[in-house]
Amino acid sequence: MKRLIPDTVFTRLFGLVVAALLTTHLVMTSLLLFFGPHFSRDEPPPRPPLERTAPGASLRPTLAPGDAARQPPPPPDNRNRFPAPFWLAQLVTLAIIGLLAWYGARRLARPIQQLTQAAARLGDNLEAPPIEESGPQETRQAARLFNRMQDKLRQQMAERSRFLAAVSHDLRTPLTRIRLRSAQLDDTALQARLGKDIDDMTAMLDATLAYLRDESQQESWQMLDITALLQVLAEDAQEQGHHVSVDGHADSLLTLPGSLRRCLDNLLENALRYGERADIHLQQTGDTVGIEIRDHGPGIPENRMSSVFEPFVRLEESRNRHTGGVGLGLAIARDAARRMGGTLTLHNAPQGGLIARLTLPRDAHGALYQL
Repeated sequence: MKRLIPDTVFTRLFGLVVAALLTTHLVMTSLLLFFGPHFSRDEPPPRPPLERTAPGASLRPTLAPGDAARQPPPPPDNRNRFPAPFWLAQLVTLAIIGLLAWYGARRLARPIQQLTQAAARLGDNLEAPPIEESGPQETRQAARLFNRMQDKLRQQMAERSRFLAAVSHDLRTPLTRIRLRSAQLDDTALQARLGKDIDDMTAMLDATLAYLRDESQQESWQMLDITALLQVLAEDAQEQGHHVSVDGHADSLLTLPGSLRRCLDNLLENALRYGERADIHLQQTGDTVGIEIRDHGPGIPENRMSSVFEPFVRLEESRNRHTGGVGLGLAIARDAARRMGGTLTLHNAPQGGLIARLTLPRDAHGALYQL
């Protein structure tokens, strides 16, 4: 059923102002009636007769002997024009206006706050329930459009997952056939070159699919002992013959364990691949946790610091192209850091090497919802 008066922000504000004005006027009128000055209904005393003293002169009252003493007193001093009840009425009026304005602003801002909180959750969890379509007409329409956008994003992510599965199957099948056919060649040198090309294509395919799959993966927030996680990563690298050291301590933090593990794995892998060894420093300051992974390699030119975060970007001048990957490690690490509400920065160490600093809030989940 269509409303006679549209439920919009304008009508709500207009109704609130009208209600406030009517209420304050009623209160002030009541206070003046109860506490204001009262006037007597008795008739005023008769005026004395007038007499004319001379032809053309003005009339003046005739006073009998002794009437001067019965003259009315002089008018009171009205310099204090606003008595105490008036100021009391003003204070009550201000209080009523403040309460009504606070209540109205809170009611009007609640749907907008729900919309902003839902927008903050959208990047973290696409499966979050839709927001309630309540409030004025404008906020209901915005909530309806937001829920529709969330449904479309779910459909797109589902289609992308099916596309990744199809691409993975369709590309691995011909690569397997090429590998089998290359094994039948008599030329061993050509066979080795083809095998290397197939390995490179397989690595690029795996890295690309992992990058795309990682963006669509959903996780739940959990408390994690980050100190223990870094110790495990260092021990795994040491078992493979790498030199990795860990120092520092931090309390447990609320984060996405899978994203944090992938971020640190990529940073540590880059440090060991290009710098031969890695030094991990953990530090907790206030509401943040900082993780620095330093290698002892050639570093990165200052003018290429921002470009290395782009997918498929490799620095052939400063990094060994034969031992490097496909240029997705730092892109995956930065996306994982953003998903956790943190930041990832790179800078060259004064003594040589590259330092990758990951800064995470201790309550990243709450930070994403607070706007």
